[in-house]
Amino acid sequence: MTAASVSSTSMAPTKRQVWSRTRGLLLALVILVAAGIAMAALRSGDQHGRLDPRSADRYGSRAVAELLKDRGVSTRVVTTLDEAATAGGPDTTLLVTVPDLLTEPQQGTLRAAMADSGGRTVLLAAGPASLGTLAPGVHSEATASVSARNPHCSLPAARSAGNAELGGERYATERPRADSCYPSDGLPTLLRIDETGNGDTVLLGSPDILYNHRLDKNGNASLALQLLGSRSHLVWYLPSLGDTSAAQDSTDGDTDSTFLDLIPSGWLWGTLQLAVAAVLAAIWRARRLGPLVTERLPVAIRASESTEGRARLYRKVNARDRAAAALRSATRTRIAPLLGVPPAGAHSPDVLLPAVSAHLRTGERDLNGLLFGPAPADDTALIHLADQLDALEREVRTS
Repeated sequence: MTAASVSSTSMAPTKRQVWSRTRGLLLALVILVAAGIAMAALRSGDQHGRLDPRSADRYGSRAVAELLKDRGVSTRVVTTLDEAATAGGPDTTLLVTVPDLLTEPQQGTLRAAMADSGGRTVLLAAGPASLGTLAPGVHSEATASVSARNPHCSLPAARSAGNAELGGERYATERPRADSCYPSDGLPTLLRIDETGNGDTVLLGSPDILYNHRLDKNGNASLALQLLGSRSHLVWYLPSLGDTSAAQDSTDGDTDSTFLDLIPSGWLWGTLQLAVAAVLAAIWRARRLGPLVTERLPVAIRASESTEGRARLYRKVNARDRAAAALRSATRTRIAPLLGVPPAGAHSPDVLLPAVSAHLRTGERDLNGLLFGPAPADDTALIHLADQLDALEREVRTS
């Protein structure tokens, strides 16, 4: 009987109301899932990343790897320092795609392995962070835009290729027997320096000649094939932040690192942005809504439904103090005219309590606690208060 009455109240939402409230959220969730699936499908092809010889993307380098394969040059992709350091030899070219990503200890290890190997090392867009270790005696100047440039040097590979799209880092050195090619404002964007033995190091200011979508422009393909195909083996080194050697070097170099030192700066900035967003959301939610505006209801609502709705709201937020105050105020308002108390004194203890005591002649009853007391401690006390107020009102009416 009780369950049936609860489910049929006006406050219980219908299935149509529940659907109306949740369909927007469900639609947004479906769109989000569909977008995720679509993005995953588009990215699920044979894509490996920028300057990856396995990637056929615009910024991949599969085209140059395939051309080198046709010329009998084998290409091996490595992602760790240990693999790159042990792969050197007189018949090997080591291509380092992002030299600046290597830590200083990693750069030292790589330099020691390649200096006396007799092979060729090609560094792409090496900047101040790596030049001091990987190419001693060389420093970089302000970068230049990538555009078709003339070689203006005697390096056979550059003279054969002719115009090529170079730019980026510009280099300067006083080392002897250095080939300075494709200058921009007098500084080369391609620099070749001799190493001990028959080895050498080639610095390219930008990697653009290796991109799939630029390989067929000007002399880019010729220059790339001659620089990377001078030996029978090519080791294509893609440095990675997940390389365990980087973590080992970081641990050995700083034994007092705190937990915050181990968190990448991007995560810290992201956390700060989320905190700011949370504060702004809290301010937005806590903004003043302005004064209440009275409005005539379009339909008549039964008093029992209004009472039940307000009671549910009070119970939802545990507002026993407001419920008790409403019950006491209503009782005082109804019994004041019966006791001859004016409306202005109905809510004054000094006026109402003497009138109630004189009318009922009950000296020991705690009328002050009943009509003006504190809020009940729990729901049971609130129900007990309501019963006492009903009993008092009946007693006033019948006396």
